[in-house]
Amino acid sequence: MTLTDRVLNRTLLQRQHLLHRSGLSVPEMCDHLVGLQAQDVTPPFIGLFGRIAGFDPAAVSRGLTERSLVRITLMRATIHLVTPPDALRIAPHIQPELEKIPFRKGFNGGAMVGLDPEEVRARGERALGDEPTTAAALRVRAAADYPDRNPGAVLQTWLYQLPVLQTPPRGLWRDNSRPTWSRVEPWLGAPPQPGYPLAELVLRYLRAFGPASTMDIQTWSKLVGIKDAVRQLGDRLRTYTDERGRTLYDPADAELADPDLPAPVRFLGWYDNAYLSHQDRRRIVPDGAAPPLRHLAAQVSPILVDGYLSGIYKIATDQTRARLRIVPLRDWTAAERDEAEAEGAALLAFLEPGLEPSIEFLPAGADLRV
Repeated sequence: MTLTDRVLNRTLLQRQHLLHRSGLSVPEMCDHLVGLQAQDVTPPFIGLFGRIAGFDPAAVSRGLTERSLVRITLMRATIHLVTPPDALRIAPHIQPELEKIPFRKGFNGGAMVGLDPEEVRARGERALGDEPTTAAALRVRAAADYPDRNPGAVLQTWLYQLPVLQTPPRGLWRDNSRPTWSRVEPWLGAPPQPGYPLAELVLRYLRAFGPASTMDIQTWSKLVGIKDAVRQLGDRLRTYTDERGRTLYDPADAELADPDLPAPVRFLGWYDNAYLSHQDRRRIVPDGAAPPLRHLAAQVSPILVDGYLSGIYKIATDQTRARLRIVPLRDWTAAERDEAEAEGAALLAFLEPGLEPSIEFLPAGADLRV
């Protein structure tokens, strides 16, 4: 069966809870999505606002403080907001690839080449200890341990080598504090748990992002062994073909969405997984390519109109006003513009309730970085 891009679009949006806001709790949504991209503080809050009805940002802060949510480096070597079980079982899949990065010649100009990785790791474990430690304190320790090396490179090496996570206050609502790091085991009371089947992780990806190809799954995860994992799933999967002849996999019990379903305007956070987790992005990006880097810089984020990336936006604030600046990437109808304005006003009220809202539509090609 061949699936059109429109079917894939509506199915993705349905599985991402972007067609209708959901009644799931924050941990339930994090589990379903296999984490939310959280490299910066604000994006997961925007992502949850667009996906959960009546979303209360205090739920994230409470979860991070009570340790029922964590911020940890996972897919694509980026920070994700996940539940502790996912932190413990996904990290062992990611960790081996992370540990290879610092001792390559291309890492910080070869700053770590020639050092013994095991000795560096042992020093990192001692530096981190059992209590959360600021990056500044770790950098001081790195300079003392390796006076002839770049302390920033040593610090980054430790953060790649060791299973670590970011602890509060960074990640709390409206708190953009500098990262504080902890080893996983003392913070969660358990070590990472090897043995979680890659095939199960692939199945969960498909439930949130499928139908998808093996290259789509690899783009999302940056893991090897995806084809073997798909084979292991056997009859738990069914296959389709897309308009370009690629083989797509999907859970055998998963339903496809009606391509005629209406898709509301949604403002995503920068680097939202919904539009970065496929090699072929034509199901959500009209030309299939990632937006130009300048469109992703400096907190510039995508707007979905009729389900597709059709505009970008940025919010700037001063002491009295919150300015939402919107650049359409195609001609919008009057109804689409009105819907974007209404959804944008709701986002401003959520993010900046104490400031006077202002919404501006800029011409195509305008640079939102300024």
